[in-house]
Amino acid sequence: MQSQHYAAADLAALGREWIAAWNSHDLERILALYAEDAEMTSDRIQALGLEASGSLRGKESLRMYWGKAFQLLPGLHFDLIDTYVSPGSVVVFYQNERGAQICEYLRLDARGKIRQGSANHLAH
Repeated sequence: MQSQHYAAADLAALGREWIAAWNSHDLERILALYAEDAEMTSDRIQALGLEASGSLRGKESLRMYWGKAFQLLPGLHFDLIDTYVSPGSVVVFYQNERGAQICEYLRLDARGKIRQGSANHLAH
């Protein structure tokens, strides 16, 4: 499939909406940003014992994972530091409520939905 190119301003706006959606704790608002067959990769998926590969695919799997995250972290909150863009993706650089800085790589599909996400944490 050919990659769609998006304007930098639109990608930065998506990054801001992604942060706002998470801070709302509204799981359906978050999931609305994602494609039905979206894939998410994170070491937190492994840490929760959900999937040894660290990757989940599909909205139902994401709903289960993030629902569990909200139960475990009721004070979850993200503060946007910056966004980095390329023609078909955005990296959202943010700090969570525990002070950890994280980069979330979000690749979009042709409809502007997040097709692939990857949470990237510091190695130490």
